[in-house]
Amino acid sequence: MCAVAIFRQDSCWKKKLPLSNGREDNSVNGKAFIKVSRVEPTPPVPDIPVRVEEKKQDTLIITGSVLLGTSVIVNFALVAAFCLGFFSIYQKRSSKTNQVGLETKLRFFTYKELAEATNGFKEELGTGAFGIVYKGTIGTGSVAVKKLDRVVREGERDKEFKTEINVIGQTHHKNLVKLLGICEEGEQRLLVYEFLSNGTLADYLFQNTKPSWNQRTQIAIAIARGLLYLHEECSTQIIHCDIKPQNILLDDCYNARISDFGLSKLLMMDQTHTKTAIRGTKGYVAPEWFRNMPVTTKVDVYSFGVLLLEIICCRRNVVDEENVGTSGDDLTLTYWAYDCFNEGAMDALIGDDTEAINNRESLERFLMTALWCIQEDPYQRPTMRKVTQMLEGAVQVTVPPNPSPFTITASAT
Repeated sequence: MCAVAIFRQDSCWKKKLPLSNGREDNSVNGKAFIKVSRVEPTPPVPDIPVRVEEKKQDTLIITGSVLLGTSVIVNFALVAAFCLGFFSIYQKRSSKTNQVGLETKLRFFTYKELAEATNGFKEELGTGAFGIVYKGTIGTGSVAVKKLDRVVREGERDKEFKTEINVIGQTHHKNLVKLLGICEEGEQRLLVYEFLSNGTLADYLFQNTKPSWNQRTQIAIAIARGLLYLHEECSTQIIHCDIKPQNILLDDCYNARISDFGLSKLLMMDQTHTKTAIRGTKGYVAPEWFRNMPVTTKVDVYSFGVLLLEIICCRRNVVDEENVGTSGDDLTLTYWAYDCFNEGAMDALIGDDTEAINNRESLERFLMTALWCIQEDPYQRPTMRKVTQMLEGAVQVTVPPNPSPFTITASAT
């Protein structure tokens, strides 16, 4: 990319590109490259007096040479920019092909593959607000395929689909269910999870025979650890927003795994709270959702507290009238549990659970922890790190206050 001038006799002109066969000629009074032919070299230019016009021409030639010389860097930068632009366009097209631009190692399935894997979506494992989960087989292993098809508002399915992928696709913890792959084909949105053979915690708890107290305590601690990871140990802070027994799965060894992240809310590292529409399931939703208060990770703490009471008692939050008295408070486990604790009637709360009664120290510790978690004032609730320490016995659990003083005062007046 050199500027070349031919200086012959009294004439000087710029050589057009492309250039070749250049050489340096010291006989020319000026610093420039001069094009010569392959035939006989041009005779030396006589040393004639240089006029002012010629000096100006030499100056222009040198200046042009410098500018065009530096254009090598400019051209290199332009080429680099072009390559970068082309790469970006390619990446965008590639991401459109996969429909999901995620830095994950998820497998992309076709709808036909998943239809065949589930035998035409035949065996149903469970249902949720946004879809149905089916059992399937891929290779030699079983999987759970979540098909998002129960959506009323347009765009809600895509929002829930992408939320769940962004959350669970980038988390790795033994107490979180593992996402294996996805399908986004036309109007179809499906998620492929590992299959956990022992089903949901709801099926495990609410049966005729109570699971062992030791097993239930281990499940509670595992769930607490999973929430601790989401709240404090993820690169992005995650509020699950829908902790309940139906969203806790049990593997072959009855290890608890948190699942269903469709309603989750992500917070930035410097963000402590957010405002959003009410999310969750009736009976597990924290009071601040209804009071236009900032939503923090404490909403998960409240839901965990309700879940913990259910684990302790093996009863649903809204208790059947056949099991307890007919008063309004008796029908809600959160109110009834505090009354039993306050009156020293924990035996009435857990019934004929001999193993729990024989482990009275851990029973009281778990019950008091649950009552701390369901405090109406979110600032009184402990963090999930503190909850985990309380359940494990690492810190002493103090006697909790009435978890619902505002509600009871309002109803009394």
